[in-house]
Parts: sequence; C-alpha cells; structure tokens
Amino acid sequence: MRTTALPPANPPFPKIYLVGSFDTKGTELIYLADQLRSLGVPLITIDVSTTHGDPRADIPAEQIAACHPQGSTAVFTGDRGSAISAMSQALPQWLAQRDDVGAVIGIGGSGGTALITPAMRALPVGLPKLMVSSVPPHDVGSFGGPTDIATMYSVTDVAGINRISRRVFANAAGMIVGAFKQAQRRVEPDDARPAIGLSMFGVTTPCVQAVAAQLDADYDCVVFHATGTGGKAMEKLVDSGLLYGLIDLTTTEVCDYLFGGVLPCTADRFGAVARTRIPYVGACGALDMINFGRPETVPAQHAGRRFYPHNPNVTLMRTTPQENTEIGRWIGERLNRCEGEVRFLIPQGGVSALDAPGHAFHDPQADQALFDALTATVKQTDRRRLVLVPHHINDPAFAAIAVGHFRAVTQTSEGILGA
Repeated sequence: MRTTALPPANPPFPKIYLVGSFDTKGTELIYLADQLRSLGVPLITIDVSTTHGDPRADIPAEQIAACHPQGSTAVFTGDRGSAISAMSQALPQWLAQRDDVGAVIGIGGSGGTALITPAMRALPVGLPKLMVSSVPPHDVGSFGGPTDIATMYSVTDVAGINRISRRVFANAAGMIVGAFKQAQRRVEPDDARPAIGLSMFGVTTPCVQAVAAQLDADYDCVVFHATGTGGKAMEKLVDSGLLYGLIDLTTTEVCDYLFGGVLPCTADRFGAVARTRIPYVGACGALDMINFGRPETVPAQHAGRRFYPHNPNVTLMRTTPQENTEIGRWIGERLNRCEGEVRFLIPQGGVSALDAPGHAFHDPQADQALFDALTATVKQTDRRRLVLVPHHINDPAFAAIAVGHFRAVTQTSEGILGA
C-alpha cells in the first residue's frame, strides 16, 4: 500500500526565490527584487554568476557552485560555456536541499535561461515558476521541457533599466506574487482516488473519453495530449511518483520520433514504466500517422505519400508497412524492459479515427505489419502480454476491454493495491 509521509510539525514559511547572474544582470535583479519586496512577500535572491560573486545577493554564487558533484572548481573554469553548464547542474542540487521554496522567478538572456530552467524543471509540478527571458517566445519553449514553467519575453534585452524593462519587470513581479499567494491559499479537495495517466490524440478521443468515464468513480483521470511534450510530461509524473498507473492508449509520438515528425517522444519513451513498474495498459493508438506542420513544411522526400490535412497548420502522413514494422519492433523492445504488469492492446479494427473503412488512412496491410512486428518482438510472460482486440480503437467495446485489463493489472501490481 502506498503511504504519504506526514508533513513536518513546523514547516518553514514559503518564500519566493529570485535567481540570476548578478555579475551581468545585477542592476536588473536588484530592481526586480525591490518590486517583489514592495508587494510584501518574503524573498531570497540567488546569485548564479560564473565569474565572480556579488555581495548584494542573499545566496552567493560560491554556495551554489559548491553543490556541483565535482565541487565549485567545476563551475569557475573561466570558460563561459562549461561554467554555465556546470552551474546549471549545481543549482537544482542546491534547491533540492531547501524546504521553503514557494515560487521561483529567474531573469536572463540565452545563457541565463539555459542555466536556470533546468532547476525549474526539477521542481514539482504546481509550484509557480516564471522565467523572464530575452530569448524569443518560439525558442524558449525548448528550455521548459515537460513541466509548468511560465515564460515571459523581456521585449528589450535584459541589459539595464529603461521605460520598457521597468514595466516588464514590474508585471513579472506581479505575476509571480499572484501565483505564489494563490499557491499558499489553495486548499486541495479531498480526493482519495489514485491518479492515473491517459494519453490521447484527437483521433483517439472517443476511446479515451469512454475509458475515463468508466474509471472516474475510482480514479482521478489525468489526460495528456500526445504531442511529444505530453508524453514526456506523463512519464515525468510517473518518475515523480505522482501517477499510480497508466492507460497509454495513444503511442503515436513514436512515429514522429522514428521518422522526423514534429511531435516526437524521446528514446526514453516507456522508460518510466520500466523504472517504476507502474501498472500499465497501452495500445497502438494513432500509430498510423506522422505529424508535420503546414503542407509546405513537409520534407521533399515524402512527395507522393498519403497525406491528410488535419487543420491548416497540421499535416498528417500515413505510415507505410515498412515504417510500421520498425515502429512495432521499437515499441516491442521497450516493452520487453518493463517488468511490471503490462498489457499492450492491438486494435485489429483500426488504430485511429482515420484508420477505418472509407476513411483516409484505412490500410489493413500497414496495420498488419505493425501487429506482426509487435507479436514477433514482445517477449510475453505472465506479467507482460499482448492482447488482440477484434475492434476499432474508438469502438466502445475496445474501451471496455481496456478498462477491464487496467482493473486487473492494478489488482496484482505491487504498490497500487489498496492505494
């Protein structure tokens, strides 16, 4: 049975942590600190300079650098690139030792953003995080990763205080203070239901909605959009111990990873399932498609392939039998690393809303190549099984079968029984 540790008798009062490099952004950090203090919140300023410290910071850079696995000498190398990389490893270690982090706000350019956001990614989901950055909004997303980091474009460079930066920094202060106060006053509702993750795409929505509806009385169903980041976020919560089981019916991110689509997973897809042995039911959802952007962005080598315009900004490409063979082998090899209770369902009637008779991606030969590759690759045991289901993935009967298998694996998996 899973248990929850009791909170400390007298937990420290949460504080806002302001992080930045005082050697290059000292003026801006001091201005932002003054704005935060004027709003009446407890504040700690952290210096992550990689050249020399600044006495104006509450926590000097030397103290942060000392948390690097190789010590502070690994940080203060004199080489900016390696120093930023090393300090980005030290900062999460230092923050992990604190039990009074109520919110984190950072400011910086490309270097500061790359340095500070790894520490933010390591913090719990739900803890307010705001990165004020001169990196354009369409680029800063890569720093955020699969967590809830808010980003704010500084408009001007983070290089001095002027009529624009004053407004931007003042607004940033108001944003993080508002989130901080809301986080402190929020009262979580009583919910004894274990949380489970479900992966969904537009073309598998009927299935996932039916599954969630059947399990809602017993589980807090948390749905993740299978857009690459969605799968990463889902598995991050598994590794964090925040999900008690997965119904991963939409594994489409694998297609984009293997064949250059725009919504890929990483090589670690299914890794959290292997590491934690979490109860797992998966399926072939949307393995019939690779995602690209607008039609003109599709690589030229795919000319002549079968496409479907999902919307003006998303173009889907049908996977071929050869690609499906590779997809099946790739997934099968990763399922073989999972030693917990695993059921992977094969919807023989079609894997997405587009993969049905009369629809754009209906291709029984391609589907069969996928199913054959999975069958040939997965090493089935009493705990790891492939399940042939003679229904389309969006058929209510398929959803009912998925629910039945999930209830079965949770009853026999360690750590979920009685959660």
